[in-house]
Amino acid sequence: MPVRSISIEGRSWQVMPSGRVTANEHDEFALVFVAGAGAAREVRVTRYSPVTSRSRELSLSEMSDADLQRLFGQSQPSFTSPEAGYAP
Repeated sequence: MPVRSISIEGRSWQVMPSGRVTANEHDEFALVFVAGAGAAREVRVTRYSPVTSRSRELSLSEMSDADLQRLFGQSQPSFTSPEAGYAP
């Protein structure tokens, strides 16, 4: 699975596809943003519809840093997302 690195507000984040497949697997993908390690680790998740490629890996590689920053702004904390282990 490809991983991108991006700096947002001075903090380094690793960005990767979630790997979770939904009924909309070719129309909507999830990205996981991870910063830190151990107890200080922060995980955020967002969903997006790719503009060009319909492959998770290719669509991530085609996004600009500005696109990733915009998606980060729309992300939610991991405890609210099934991609990061949330279960109602």
